[in-house]
Amino acid sequence: MAPSAKPQDLTPREIVAELDRYVVGQAQAKRAVAIALRNRWRRQRVGPELRDEILPKNIIMIGPTGVGKTEIARRLARLAGAPFVKVEASKFTEVGYVGRDVDSMIRDLVEAAVKLVKEEEIAKLRERAREAAEEKVLDALGFGSGFGLGFRNPFGGRGAPAEEPQAAPASHPAGSAAGARDKARAQLRAGTLDDDLVEVELSERSMPVMPFMGPGMEDMAQGLQDMVQNLGNNPLLGMLGGGGRKRKRKVKVKEALELLTDEEAARMVDMERVTREALDRAQNAGIVFIDEIDKIAGGDGGGVRGPDVSRGGVQRDLLPIVEGSNVNTKYGVVKTDHMLFVAAGAFHVAKVSDLIPELQGRFPIRVELEPLTREDLVRILKEPRNSLVRQYTALLATEGVDVQIRDDAVDEIARIAAEVNERMENIGARRLHTVMERLLDQLSFEGSELRGQRIVVDATYVRDRLQGIAQDEDLSRYIL
Repeated sequence: MAPSAKPQDLTPREIVAELDRYVVGQAQAKRAVAIALRNRWRRQRVGPELRDEILPKNIIMIGPTGVGKTEIARRLARLAGAPFVKVEASKFTEVGYVGRDVDSMIRDLVEAAVKLVKEEEIAKLRERAREAAEEKVLDALGFGSGFGLGFRNPFGGRGAPAEEPQAAPASHPAGSAAGARDKARAQLRAGTLDDDLVEVELSERSMPVMPFMGPGMEDMAQGLQDMVQNLGNNPLLGMLGGGGRKRKRKVKVKEALELLTDEEAARMVDMERVTREALDRAQNAGIVFIDEIDKIAGGDGGGVRGPDVSRGGVQRDLLPIVEGSNVNTKYGVVKTDHMLFVAAGAFHVAKVSDLIPELQGRFPIRVELEPLTREDLVRILKEPRNSLVRQYTALLATEGVDVQIRDDAVDEIARIAAEVNERMENIGARRLHTVMERLLDQLSFEGSELRGQRIVVDATYVRDRLQGIAQDEDLSRYIL
């Protein structure tokens, strides 16, 4: 990404280049999501008379597990800086049954949008909040209110010797308390007071309510939680667990600064503006990733009989959401017309054609992801910024162990993982996690005893520890 480029200004080619840093191969899928993301940018620049008519082209990704479907969607959301939620289609039930209904995915998306916008606002206000927190800590330390009076915190603030304020610089003859406060502020910012104890007043964080509610009742529980929080702002009703009560805590100055900064920043945030911006982002930039959509497809036209909840019913409930409808949330009504829906599934047993025709039509872009080859596994181990090789070497480096995993070792690991995938269920790149864990099991266990040593992992090392796993089918079953 160019240093000056904002995420929303990236071209499709730049988006693919960013995805290449984390996901190996799957060029067709990357192109599809890059175009979909860029079309969002284009739509915002179309005239208002046509903008509402341009609907996103939803995507369905088809491919075996472990080939990068979820990772592509997750990285895309981070890249776009857009509200994103990942749901599993198999967790939903038809309206009228116990369980989560499909509307809850939109409520989750709005919650994600509110959290995203609120964090952005807090980041902007952090400097002001830090200054306010410093003043509160100075008051609690007994350095007065900064108006030239030797005021000591009446709420029991402690942490500074009583004689320290008297040692004001001679340059403040008319206001020694103010001089002492300035000196203490400088010490506070320099970190010399970090380990001193101070007693500060902090807002109580509300505890979760209704923990006994079962699956599918989360939305009702959240509503009750919000109601209790509002009641808690009333001191007479604060005992119900709301966020309005204050309590004193004795903590180190460094921790007090962080806690008070967070509290002040949250207090400064204009939640009405945050909510308005979050709703707009959710409606126009939100991304919903529906995983395991093949689990609600059935060969009988989308429905099942017997005690199971109808898969076809879940599909019919999904249809208006994907097509475009209004969903009630605690922040207001949200339109789903311009949200991007990305569905994914292995489709080993069912086929895309087993989804109800109306739902198939709402996913016009279909992308087939290729199974990973041995060469792909080698690249996955070496190329991404968060590759497994880098992760394991970094973990062991914290123990002072210098682990060098050579290229021939990487080739051997990929060969064994590919063989086990062929003999057993093909779980793609996820096989690498368990092979690597098995390979470095002894090093991980003895790492604290090997400080200062350099361990070279080559092909011979790999074969010695994993020899026979790929050939022995019974043993390879233990390598997930």
